[in-house]
Amino acid sequence: MDEDDEMDMKVKKYLRGESANLEILQDRKLKGQLAVREELYGKSAKAAAKIEKWLLPSEGGYLEAEGIEKTWRIKQESIAQEVDILSTRNQYDIVLPDFGPYSLDFTSSGRYMAIAGRKGHLGILDMKNMALIKEFQVRETVRDIAFLHNELFFAAAQKKYPYIYNRDGTELHCLKEHGAVLKLQFLKNHFLLATINKLGQLHYQDVTTGQMVGNYRTGHGRSDVMQVNPFNGVVAVGHSRGTVSMWKPTSAAPVVKMLCHQGPVTALAFHSNGHLLATAGMERKIKLWDLRKFEVLQTLSGHAKTLDFSQKGLLAGATGSFVQIWGDLAGSQSYDRYMGHSMAKGYQIGKVAFRPYEDVLGIGHSKGWSSVLIPGSGEPNFDTWVANPFETPKQRREKEIHSLLDKLPPETIMLDPTKIGAVRPTRKKEKPTNPEREAELEAAVAAAKDIPMKKKTKGRNKPSKRAKKKQEAVEKAKRPFLEQAAKEEELSKEKRKRISEENELPKSLQRFTRKKAKA
Repeated sequence: MDEDDEMDMKVKKYLRGESANLEILQDRKLKGQLAVREELYGKSAKAAAKIEKWLLPSEGGYLEAEGIEKTWRIKQESIAQEVDILSTRNQYDIVLPDFGPYSLDFTSSGRYMAIAGRKGHLGILDMKNMALIKEFQVRETVRDIAFLHNELFFAAAQKKYPYIYNRDGTELHCLKEHGAVLKLQFLKNHFLLATINKLGQLHYQDVTTGQMVGNYRTGHGRSDVMQVNPFNGVVAVGHSRGTVSMWKPTSAAPVVKMLCHQGPVTALAFHSNGHLLATAGMERKIKLWDLRKFEVLQTLSGHAKTLDFSQKGLLAGATGSFVQIWGDLAGSQSYDRYMGHSMAKGYQIGKVAFRPYEDVLGIGHSKGWSSVLIPGSGEPNFDTWVANPFETPKQRREKEIHSLLDKLPPETIMLDPTKIGAVRPTRKKEKPTNPEREAELEAAVAAAKDIPMKKKTKGRNKPSKRAKKKQEAVEKAKRPFLEQAAKEEELSKEKRKRISEENELPKSLQRFTRKKAKA
């Protein structure tokens, strides 16, 4: 019986909602088609439930403390003693003090990592084999790095302009129109590279055609805090006056402008569902915002120079040489301390990024970069159609072609992408028919006649006075209906007059009459 209940629960998870009520349908043909479709949905859900143990073999889990023990007191050394050998390979410190501080970025599959040292050191690493693919020195300042649609291309924000390189280190493009860029973001569904420069200008460039889609002044001065919402493609920029503005490439004005902090915004990050935004300010507060209502859900104490959400919703923030991780383990939209990690004294952390599909947090700091284990941060099972860490060159080429064919235009970037394809509601109200109007008038007159009259003193309660007051109430109830009828009659007269004037003129001159009437 337990196995049957478990199978029913799994089937319910894969069903596409509740089945339609086909008994109320009169059309036999439609009824038969929908019945066949519902049967197919049921079969596919049962098949998915049966092979779930092969499709989803791994289960996610978090650190669990015993007794009075706290999870945020557990050190990385204790975790290393309990995990398998492959996981211990993800705990390391690369010390390169001559080229730091370092920034880093992961591909969507989590297999490759790009590193950029402020002194000009660029490199790509294969995290599965722990091998260095390519490293080179550009001999000038590098402020940020970001992968494009796959690991073959990446963009680096250098001293004067951003450059695009391939994985062999060959310079492909110099994007001079962007200027001295401070932050880079890539919109993978739209193939747009978004940058913000020292002058506070936001640029959008299509990397497939090279076209500059948008170039806008934010109007709030220099900013190096920028993040893209993975849900809808909207880019959020944090400013020095405590505001966060959200932009889309087809609008010269921000779609949303919200006051988040009393001081400068130092970092921000979006949850993967797109509805949760974390912001950090100089007043030592980290706020979690619900973007559906633009309200603060929770305020955490602490300062953060960098923030990042994991695939499972853990929030990492870092300042100085300390990394703090918060988690919503109960699923109640309330974040509590989950883990912490202290770097060596003197290390200044500049960037934290969770590695997709792995319980790993990458840390870029002033002396190099490091990797620590954060149990429960990564999605345990990957979908090869979305991101495949083990994809072959042939699969990568096929995926690149499919993603180019499925490329979304910039106009699809909006706050609520569910509106795409929806029908705009008609604002024109339907006119009530004559019987409906007569029924409404009769109901209003009946309600006016039934109004209770107060009993007054002798001489003021005569039947004539009572009848007069009732007549006044009836006239008052009729007045709106009569005014509406008079207004409609006047409009219809004007319309008839205009039509008769147009009919008198020849067709070649009627267009001028229409323009005059509209004017």
